[in-house]
Amino acid sequence: MRQDFVLLFIIAPLFLAVGTALLGRTVKQLGFMLSCACGLILCFCSFMVFGLLQKTPAHIFIYKVGGHLPPFGIALVFDGLSSFMLILVNFISLLVALYSFRYMDRYTDKWKFYCLFMFMLAGMNGLIISGDLFTLYVFLEVASVAGYALVAFGTEAEDLEAAFKYAVMGVVASIFILLGIALLYSYTSTLNMADMAFVLATKPQGALVAFVSVLFLAGFGLKSAMVPFHAWLPDAHPSAPAPISALLSGVFIKTLGVYALARVFFNVLGVSQKALFIMMFLGTVSMVVGAVLAISQRDIKRMLAYSSISQVGYIIFALGLGTPLGILGALFHLFNHAISKTMLFLNSGAIEYSTDTRNMEKLGGLNSRLPVTGSTSFIGGLSISGVPPLGGFWSKLIIILAAVQAGHFIFALIAVLVSIVTLGYYLKFQRFVFLGKLNLGLSKIRGIPLSMTIPVVILAAISIVSVLLLMPFAGHFLDSACNALIAGNLYKDSFWSAIIW
Repeated sequence: MRQDFVLLFIIAPLFLAVGTALLGRTVKQLGFMLSCACGLILCFCSFMVFGLLQKTPAHIFIYKVGGHLPPFGIALVFDGLSSFMLILVNFISLLVALYSFRYMDRYTDKWKFYCLFMFMLAGMNGLIISGDLFTLYVFLEVASVAGYALVAFGTEAEDLEAAFKYAVMGVVASIFILLGIALLYSYTSTLNMADMAFVLATKPQGALVAFVSVLFLAGFGLKSAMVPFHAWLPDAHPSAPAPISALLSGVFIKTLGVYALARVFFNVLGVSQKALFIMMFLGTVSMVVGAVLAISQRDIKRMLAYSSISQVGYIIFALGLGTPLGILGALFHLFNHAISKTMLFLNSGAIEYSTDTRNMEKLGGLNSRLPVTGSTSFIGGLSISGVPPLGGFWSKLIIILAAVQAGHFIFALIAVLVSIVTLGYYLKFQRFVFLGKLNLGLSKIRGIPLSMTIPVVILAAISIVSVLLLMPFAGHFLDSACNALIAGNLYKDSFWSAIIW
């Protein structure tokens, strides 16, 4: 099988984004059609990559751009972790593109939205498959710049303020990351991640590597909205259109933040016990602070934003455990949270589309008019809260068992208590928005179009059956992703053996 198709992960969204920019103003719905076509193509390619990995030694293969051998040439790396993220990112992007068909009617210049949407998708895909740190940084910036513009898409004063705040903090994060890459390059004389890991394994890791680790933790921590680097997210979510809020929380912060952090620390720098403890501590702080701040929110999207901060805390905490069970729990919870939170943000857009408000105190009784939105929101909230038998229960259970197995009983108890708090504010959301009598001010409620209903129903179904990913017949979807991180800096050995192969 020719491997050139892997370039589509970058070329397809970039090419179609340019096509939308050139023709989208004159050809109605071109942006929507190209975005859906892009999503379908990349979903198919993602599963092709997964199938190809099962046939390659060590489940990794390298695409040499231009035929030039790394570390001198650019390499695109596909292993279990990148395959896992590609499937998740491109599948959710396809559903978000479908949802946006009618939702974006409320905005002018829809073609600009789809153009930026595809640039963001190209940036996320490029970051996931980058084999060297500078290419990773370039695609991180492509995705980030598109994100800044999309947060401000409404052009209201509060939208522009939120986008400016996000851009300033995002630039600070980028400076930290770029400085860390420059210092590592000066120390190792290479940018290729596998080559860098090889050099670091043969050199003493002194103060410089420790300083770089702090820079990366701050930079990627800010991109993932981890406490104390979280201040931009609660403002960005209410300002962005609902499809972008869904992408930001569903896959964006996990790609630019969690994935990049895990890839660099586990596969390049090599995680020390001190680094793992810091990740575990910051993850615990994030899960507690996010949950506490979510309780008092009246705006649905702000509540969901703080919930995302809390749930990212679970993922970072589980990664900080550093055990195989902890890594499994982290990646499985990343998957479950991406599915459920995308669904909830899309539902928040449906609520606003129907009622013109996101204030929970002005809502109520919507189950009588929006039964699908109410039912899927209930499923999403219970899954994120960790209620059985939904997917979020199993991923949180694995994380708590991993903490107990590692002897961190206090942290395990905190994780349980935060889940109870999470259930509390999601039940509050359900009570204020969907239950009771219909609010007198909501007599004129617009129906939800089919294009906005189908994606959330699909996501709800996945949330119910995601436990099947833990079953043997599910193949290596989760196992191969976990093994990529468990291998640590043995990543370099797999990389060079794949080059020879």
